[in-house]
Amino acid sequence: MDFIVLILLLISAVTWTIVYISSIRIGFRDKTYCMPLWALGLNVFWELVYACNGIAHPSVQAVANAIWVCCDLLIVITYFKFGRNKLSENLRDMFIPYSLLVFASCLILQLAFFLHFESYVEAAQYSAFAQNVVMSILFVVMLYKRGNSEGQSMLIAVAKWLGTLAPTIQQGIVQGFNIYILLTGILCSVWDILYIILLHKQIEKEKQCVSKS
Repeated sequence: MDFIVLILLLISAVTWTIVYISSIRIGFRDKTYCMPLWALGLNVFWELVYACNGIAHPSVQAVANAIWVCCDLLIVITYFKFGRNKLSENLRDMFIPYSLLVFASCLILQLAFFLHFESYVEAAQYSAFAQNVVMSILFVVMLYKRGNSEGQSMLIAVAKWLGTLAPTIQQGIVQGFNIYILLTGILCSVWDILYIILLHKQIEKEKQCVSKS
């Protein structure tokens, strides 16, 4: 049992690290941001809250969270550097206040989970899977809004799916049956697989257009 948990933890840690590093690299390469704004805000503050909590409750996960916060901050930089032009024209003049309001809202939502649950472990679990559902949906929305594969890659798509699937199995089945984690994890997989399929089709379509030109 402990060996299976360790393997699933490693899969999640490695795949999410791949998502972050790839998002930073592709973001600067394509001069865009690779994670939807609300997903980015929820993600960075989840990691910040539980990295700070790790000062009082040290763990390997807390160390990973601290490392991921640093990666997320680089993705935040790509958002503020390149994100203005991705907004609709009537919102561009409000880019900074709108973005700050979104980030502040994400922080408050994460604190709401953290302060509501008596156990910080439960707070981390329930907030993480809720935000992962939001993230998985928003990646599909981002693909449709952009209308192309800019700032996106199959590596990010597949790694993001595996990064959530592993803890779904770990926390929803292996370490004890948890219907909330299982259902939200399944939702994530449905949207992640849909995103993988749609992104693959978009990339193939773009390749065909290039070959014909």
